[in-house]
Amino acid sequence: MSDQSNSANPANLAQPERRDFMILTAQAMAGLGAAAAIWPFVDSMNPAADTLALASTEVDLSAVAEGQEIKVMWRGKPVFIRHRSAAQIEEAKAVPLTDLPDPEADSARVKEGKEQWLVMVGVCTHLGCVPVGNEAGDYKGWFCPCHGSHYDTSGRIRKGPAPKNLAIPEYSFLSDTTVRIG
Repeated sequence: MSDQSNSANPANLAQPERRDFMILTAQAMAGLGAAAAIWPFVDSMNPAADTLALASTEVDLSAVAEGQEIKVMWRGKPVFIRHRSAAQIEEAKAVPLTDLPDPEADSARVKEGKEQWLVMVGVCTHLGCVPVGNEAGDYKGWFCPCHGSHYDTSGRIRKGPAPKNLAIPEYSFLSDTTVRIG
């Protein structure tokens, strides 16, 4: 009779049995084992070392004279770096934003205090062609001969089918003559 009274006691029903503990422990260990087995696959999705090496590049600008432009490769894309003259900077600043299909002020496209250096990804925003530079096109900036997009001295779209301005990558100046892209 004491066995029956113990099993009917609600306090005994609230206590977990040893079997419940074993099941929870086995499930926890199975979860940890699955995570340990999956981790190498998840880790293999991280960029390879050679890709990470291309994540940033440093460019020496000391040989680039005013009015000149260079092209460097970064992450497999061309990057245009132009040493703009004071006249080109003033021309870019004077353009009313209402005249631009993709309005963006010149000051938003360059680093403060380094307005003479324009750094842009050299890929046309229409179909991914590489525009020609050296004051090409109707606005003395860049021209995409494939489809006729014209960019100004700030790399902003002015005419043609391209919907956006040339992209500005993340960059910073390490010194007056060295820039890090990426």
